[in-house]
Amino acid sequence: MDLFEYMRSNQLEKEAPLAARIRPVTLEEMVGQQHIIGRDKLLYRAVKADKLSSLIFYGPPGTGKTTLAKVIANTTSAQFTQINATVAGKKDMEAVVAKAKEMRGMYGSKTILFIDEIHRFNKGQQDYLLPFVEDGTVILIGATTENPYFEVNRALLSRSVILELKPLEKEDIKCLIQRAVYDKERGMGSYDAVIEEDAMEFLAEMAGGDARHALNAVELGVMTTERDKDGKIRLTLSVMSECIQRKVIKYDKEGDNHYDTVSAFIKSMRGSDPDAALYYLAKMLEAGEQVSFIARRIMICASEDVGNADPQALQVAVAAALAIERVGMPESQLILAQAVTYIATAPKSNAACGIYDAMRAVRETGNLKIPAHLRDAHYSGAKQLNRGIGYKYAHDYKNHYVKQQYLPYELTGREFYRPDGQGYEVKIREHMARIKREAEE
Repeated sequence: MDLFEYMRSNQLEKEAPLAARIRPVTLEEMVGQQHIIGRDKLLYRAVKADKLSSLIFYGPPGTGKTTLAKVIANTTSAQFTQINATVAGKKDMEAVVAKAKEMRGMYGSKTILFIDEIHRFNKGQQDYLLPFVEDGTVILIGATTENPYFEVNRALLSRSVILELKPLEKEDIKCLIQRAVYDKERGMGSYDAVIEEDAMEFLAEMAGGDARHALNAVELGVMTTERDKDGKIRLTLSVMSECIQRKVIKYDKEGDNHYDTVSAFIKSMRGSDPDAALYYLAKMLEAGEQVSFIARRIMICASEDVGNADPQALQVAVAAALAIERVGMPESQLILAQAVTYIATAPKSNAACGIYDAMRAVRETGNLKIPAHLRDAHYSGAKQLNRGIGYKYAHDYKNHYVKQQYLPYELTGREFYRPDGQGYEVKIREHMARIKREAEE
């Protein structure tokens, strides 16, 4: 690098956004993610020993995926190349592989290829990398906000260690905010700014575990706030609330967070927690989820988790689904909330899931013969085939019940529906026990 390139590089670094300037250089400077970079963890030891295998970093925005890759670049002796899957193509990868082969052949040095947004690569692009990852031409580090088990080829996954980065804790965000405000070399310390404690608390809370979101707000606050009479830039609660506006709703309708939220929503209804169910409903509505999708999940839950413990639950769910089609938003929020709270507080039974046992029995046993007395006899010649002979018409008997073989004989005694001791199913269970007992008398 000549003098001009060095000066230009320094100038670009100074002009970079705060979030980029303040990135850690070493593992010791990293904040958060101690579950994967703590001193006793595999990644820490591998980086320090310069013995890396291919890695996939998976986590929400602002959790340090790119930062961790750059720290590895600063620590390892391997050549480090970075590309972004949103703009890179096959030619870019071919150039990287060719250079990696050259460095390996001439100097015996390894090459780390960091691919940001790796889920943006299509199957063909990911397949191209596979043989070079497998033979060690490149050590792959991929970063993705999407669940890699959905978005990355299985072959690449099987040759990589998957490391999940989690949203930063509030205290981690506060540490980064202080560093950003007061660090004079890479932060905003030269601006002589101070941040008030309540403002820092608010900002750390509102960042939602996203360091970049908090740092962008700090930079905006410092750059747009006038100095007071003492010459200080004071980042107050009012200033920070203007800079961050509101908490980011992390909800990608095509991605992992979508499925996590829906899962939590259903499990909260199933778990009889109406408060949590309403919270996840609100999160989906705030993020713009289709109300028809939400209504379908409510109807499924009404049968799967409430069932005949409260037969009204399905009626409420279906009525809500029809009502939102006619009413629209925002009033449909109330309709969905009514259905959600009804199902969340209803007595629970998953006895309807007996259908899965029945389906498994069908698959395992094949086409068992239907008892002859149950088979259709509404055609000439049925008697000659012994169809319908001996069938007992239930309404001719006490309690409209008579004991006879309904299941195929090979499944005699099998139970698929087991009414639980909750809600209306108590009456169902008692009724079934009574009519069977009285039929024996």
